[in-house]
Order: sequence, then C-alpha cells, then structure tokens
Amino acid sequence: MRRWRGFLTVAAMLLAGAAHAAHTPASDWVRTDQTEVRLVAAASAVGQAETVRLGLLFRLKPGWKIYWRSPGAAGYPPRLDWTGSENLADAYISWPAPERFSVLGFDTLGYREEVVLPITARLAEVGEAVRLRAVLDYLTCDEVCIPYSTSLALDLPAGPAGPTEFTHLIDRYVARVPGSGEGQGLAIERVAATDTADGTVLEVVARSTRPFAGPDLFVEGPELLEFGAPAVELREAGRQAILRLPVSAVAGPVEGLVDSRVTLTLADGDRAMEQAVTVLAGVGGDAAWRALMGILGLALVGGLILNLMPCVLPALSIKLLGVISHGGAERRQVRLGFLASSAGIVFSFLVLAGALVGAKAAGAEIGWGIQFQQPAFLVAMVLILTLFACNLWGLFEFRLPRAVAGLAGRPGEAQGLGGHFLMGVFVTILATPCSAPFLGTAVGFALSRGAFEIFAIFAALGVGLALPYLVVSALPELATRLPRPGPWMVKLKWVLGFLLAATVLWLLTVLAVQVAGPAAYAVGGLMAAVAAVLWLRRRLPGRARLARPAALAMLAVLAVLAFLAPAWLPDAGPEFPEPARDAVWQPFDWQAIPELVRRGKTVFVDVTAEWCITCQANKALVLDRHPVAGRLADSGVVAMRADWTRPNDAITAYLASFGRYGVPFNAVYGPGTLHGVAPPELLTAGGRARRPGRGRRHRHRRPLIHPAGRHRPFAPASGPGRAQVRGWNCRRERLSFSRQ
Repeated sequence: MRRWRGFLTVAAMLLAGAAHAAHTPASDWVRTDQTEVRLVAAASAVGQAETVRLGLLFRLKPGWKIYWRSPGAAGYPPRLDWTGSENLADAYISWPAPERFSVLGFDTLGYREEVVLPITARLAEVGEAVRLRAVLDYLTCDEVCIPYSTSLALDLPAGPAGPTEFTHLIDRYVARVPGSGEGQGLAIERVAATDTADGTVLEVVARSTRPFAGPDLFVEGPELLEFGAPAVELREAGRQAILRLPVSAVAGPVEGLVDSRVTLTLADGDRAMEQAVTVLAGVGGDAAWRALMGILGLALVGGLILNLMPCVLPALSIKLLGVISHGGAERRQVRLGFLASSAGIVFSFLVLAGALVGAKAAGAEIGWGIQFQQPAFLVAMVLILTLFACNLWGLFEFRLPRAVAGLAGRPGEAQGLGGHFLMGVFVTILATPCSAPFLGTAVGFALSRGAFEIFAIFAALGVGLALPYLVVSALPELATRLPRPGPWMVKLKWVLGFLLAATVLWLLTVLAVQVAGPAAYAVGGLMAAVAAVLWLRRRLPGRARLARPAALAMLAVLAVLAFLAPAWLPDAGPEFPEPARDAVWQPFDWQAIPELVRRGKTVFVDVTAEWCITCQANKALVLDRHPVAGRLADSGVVAMRADWTRPNDAITAYLASFGRYGVPFNAVYGPGTLHGVAPPELLTAGGRARRPGRGRRHRHRRPLIHPAGRHRPFAPASGPGRAQVRGWNCRRERLSFSRQ
C-alpha cells in the first residue's frame, strides 16, 4: 500500500508540474553557447486591458553582449517578426538605457549579462485570448560576432489578469527606459554644433538636481553622421555637465547637422532621459561670429515684422496718437519725440533681456512672453491701460504730482520726452506676448546662449521694433505734414480709448484662465470703480467734488485691492482650459506622441496661450475653419493643444526641444516627419514648413546596413518620433493637410 501511495504522490507532483508549465506565462528557453532568451509576460491572462505587457529576457555569458536600437559603429539590435500571431494588432519594444563598449577606437551600444526589453502588445480584440508567435533575429558579440534566428511562442488565455513571477522583473527594466527626465531631475539646456580646428563637435549642456556621477550621451541623428564618446566637463558643483561629442561623416565633410532634429539619450548611473531636440549653430571662433551676425540680422527683421503682428494691435492707439500729436509741430520736436519712443523700446528689450538672464542663472524656466503668465503682471497692465483709457476720455481733471504726470503722459497732446519714452515702453510690453517670423529663431538662439548673446539679440529686436519710429525721426516731415491737433482729435481719442478698454477686457479673460473667474470679475469691478472715481472727480460740482488727496487715496486702495484679489480668491485649479477638452482637441501629452504615430495616427500639436493674439488669429482663421478643422477631426488624426497661459515646465521643455521659447508654435508628426516639423508662426491651410536638415533632400528611414558594409543606426520602434507610419507628410517643404 505504501508503495502505491508513493507512486501516486510522484504522479500527482508530475501532473501538477506539467499543469504549471502549461500555464507558465513564458515561452520555453532558447539556449545557445552564449545566450539564453525567452518571452515572458507580466500578467497571467489578458484581462480587459487593450494592451499586454511582455518582456524579451536575455541572459548572456560573461563577455558577450547584444545591441541597443542604435548600436553604434557595428552590430544590429534584436528584431521581432510577429507573423503568425493571433489577436495581436501590433507590438513595440521600449529600450532601456544602454552601456557604451569601446573596442579599438570603435564605440558600440548595448547590454551584457541580463536584460529585459519591455514590449507593449496591443490586442486586436480586447478580452480575447492572444496567441503570440515571434521570430527573433539578434546578434551577440564578444571577440567574434554570431547572428542567431529563433522562434518564440507564448499563449495568454482570456480571463482575469493577475501578476506573475516576471512582473517585478519587467517593471525593473521599464524603470530604466528613458523618459522626459522630470522625475529623474535631469534636463537638457542647450544643443549646438561647432566647427573647431579638430573638426565638428556637438556640445550638449545638461543639468541635474543632484550632482552627476558619470554622465554619458547617446545621439541618434542624421544619416551618414557618427557621434563619438563625449568628453565631460562638470560645473556648478557637479550639477551642470557639458558633454562634447566629436562628429564625423562616413564619407566627406560633416553636413546637415545644424538645424536638424536629433534624439538624445542622457544616462547617469541608474537615471536616464530621452529628448528630441533641434541642433543650433554653436558659438566659437570666426564661424560663431558669422552665425551671431546672421542671427542679429534675423532679430532686426523679426522685430520689424512684429509691428505688423496682431500682438501689437492693442498698442495701436498709443502709436497712432504718438504720430498724429506731432501734426504741425517743429521738426526738432518731432525728431526728439520719436527718438525718445525708440529709446523706450530698446530700453525695455534690454530690461527684458536682463530679467531673462537673471532667471536663467537662477535655474528658472524662461521663454518669450512669459511675463503674461504672471497674474500680478496682468493686473498691473489692466490698471495701467485703464488709466490710459480714462486719460483719453478726458477724465484726468486734477493735477498729478510732476513725477507721476511725467510718467503717465497725456497721449494725444504735446508731452515731454519722458512721456514719449514711456510710450515706447508700453508699446514693447504689449508687443511681446507673441512670436513673429524670424523672431522665434532669434529668441531661441539667444536663450540657449550666454548673457552677451541674449543682450545683443534683444537689443537688435528692440531696434527692429523701433525702426518705424527711427524712420520718422530721420524724416520728420512724415509727421509734421499731418493735420494739426484740433476738435477732431477729441472724437478720435474717445474711439481709441474704447480700443484700450477692449484690451483691458481681453487681459481680464486671460486673468480668468490663470486664476478663479471671480478674481478676474473682482479686478474688472475694481477697474470700473477706478473709472468711476475719476469720472466723479470731474463731474461733481463745486464743493461736492472729491479733493485731490482723497481721490488719490481711493485710487491707491482700489489698486492694492486689485493686486490682492487673485491671492485672496480661490485658484482656478484645472491645468488645461475647457477648449482643450472638446471632441477635436486633446490635452498635450508629449510622451504619448511616439506611440500614436507608431499606431498610424498623425499628430498635430498646437502650443497656444490666451494672452497670445497671434495664437487666437491662427485658431479663428485656420485651425477652426474648413478645410483644416475637418482634417483635424479625422479619425486618423490626433490634435493636441498645449496651453501655455499658465507656467508649465513640460510645455517649456517641449518648445526648447525645437529651439523655440515663445508661442504660437505648431508641429506635425507623421511619415517623413518623425521628429516633428514646424510650420511658420502665422498658419495658412497650405503653409510652408521648415524641415530638419539642409537642402532639399528628405531623409527617410535609415538602412540597417550601409552600402559600404558598415551598420548604420535605424529608426527604432519607440522613442520620440522614431517610427514609420502612415499619415500626413511634408513634401517639397510644403505642409500638406491630406491623407496618403
């Protein structure tokens, strides 16, 4: 009897082991003399999720390695062919940060000992069992390289999904997949290519919230270019790293790097980040000065064009009255007045440059027009423009102190040089929320450089914006031949006063987005009270009229209450305004773009802000009208709206990745535009877009094997803009809103 019991016990154990093996969420091991590989799953069944998390588990003998998605000077990465699978829509690999291997002066990138390549498998039918069949091709190398091709099989049943013995293992390697860097305390500040005596160098400036340990950088850039190991220089107690990578071409000189889009993977110990950026022209030597001179020319033109942008329309009354007030005046008076206005414009740009330099030195996020993200600034502008409107309506009947009167000025009347100077200041403030053609390039170059470049380029921007004033100062007869001021100006001042009042209402709507609606209403009510005090001061007869000290005291109290209202009343709360949540537009999600493109979607990103009038013009004239609105609503298109009305570090970093620091900004992702392509600031239904790289050659997917026989990196199946899909594209530098 005991003998039978023992036999039955062994048989039960064997059957249990067989049943366990049948339900183990992993394929069989495929072993060679150098490697072991299998496919594993993080869940025991498919559950009700749209995707299933898998892992390609490699175990390597000492000295042997496999390769990363962009392997470097030689090799090729693991590739999976899912033909024969059932209920599988598609699957893609996420790549943990690799190691660098240097042999005989050649650098390759890959993994050794053990690695899991996380895989996300999207099911064709949610809740149904999935049958996975994959053919794996990979290369393993030590002193020699051996290619292998093998088959892997794994079935996951329908039913509730529970964790498996591989869940934690897959999670560990998912954590090593580079992200945006925010959670790791990593950021990339500047990327520039510089021609030196030793050749072209790619210089990358990175920052860390804690000291760097041993940073390394992997670059995926234009085809036919190779990037060596970086020379690392640590500054600021190790929190800033300057990495300089030598760049070489497979044949001929290095070309096409400046203005191209590259993907950078920054690794430092157990931390890593990945970001697609635009390479700027570096600073150094004669070439740097030529580049700076070119940018200064762009800044001058961009500042001039800024006079024609919708952003300056709120300043129209100030500029117009500044011109017509000189009708019949002396040439010398006209010249000095317009020179003072020009000085006010240039001075304001220099002050803005100084503020940006200080903010950058303090480690704050910087950008063009960011002052409109601050509620206190908006309240100050609302108060000042309210006083300007009241001035145009003739409500200033009492004598202000000389200093205050000189600052306030009296638009439409002869005024001192201080008033003209202040006019230039306000023209600048009201003109800076939005970007103009050439201005984005110039500002992006400046903000990625040092203090000298920032001040020089912002001074050029100021001169460009002031150029019409300088022309009038050189040709005073343009103003002196206008009709002399007279009764007709009273009606014009009333009209222009209402234009400024409309500007106040616009600023209040911007304030309502940043803070609670009641706070914006309160500020608007207080401004109405300011106008009422000034009106009563003028209209009340005799002794009933408010005394000047009492009126000034009431105005001061109202101004203080206006500044306190945003802090006293509750915050608005939502990060994205409601327009970004409608049927067409989705909130901006930078990390989701690569997967959406890989799944066959075209992604259109609109970075906007309520304080940007050019952004609102783009929406009203292009994005919200046929035919573009119809294309954006297409099922194959994902329209994302990033609202920069309030400070947002993720949006600031996204803009910086394109070398931009202001809005409006748009980008399209699709075939041929894997890294994103940016159309001009002013959109049209068939507008032109600047592509990465030089010349008219369009760079498509890189071949796995270069014609010379050397392996070239290829566009991986994951990472920012790293997949080939169907969608919109750019052909002959024209942005096409049509499906292939």
